[in-house]
Amino acid sequence: MLMRTDPFRELDRLTQQLLGSGTWSRPSAMPMDAYREGDEYVVAFDLPGVTPEAIDIDVERNMLTVKAERRPVAKADEVQMELSERPLGAFSRQIVLADTLDTEHIKADYDAGVLTLRIPIAERAKPRKIAIGGESSPRQIRG
Repeated sequence: MLMRTDPFRELDRLTQQLLGSGTWSRPSAMPMDAYREGDEYVVAFDLPGVTPEAIDIDVERNMLTVKAERRPVAKADEVQMELSERPLGAFSRQIVLADTLDTEHIKADYDAGVLTLRIPIAERAKPRKIAIGGESSPRQIRG
């Protein structure tokens, strides 16, 4: 077996053992990207190894909460674990959404371990032209 030396791998492993994996009362953070694409905001969360059933998405007012749990894979009795680096447990992330986003029409997709949320921009926040009103017939000034 080919081994590559990483001086910080053992430190990371010890830290994970001491602090433990995430729990629902103290979840670990999950990495994410957020960007605007046309008329919607896109937020992508990395959740490899998490089943869609273990993901919970809530929106309350303008607070978006994503929770997920990566559970250990069931192993046979004769299996002896040699190395375990993939974190298990609960993961959570909260994002405050702007009032200009339409939280009623959020779409969620999960593919290849990435949860992608698409949040449309509210109609009231989109740029628009304002028509100028006035009298329809021209007036003459008499002097």
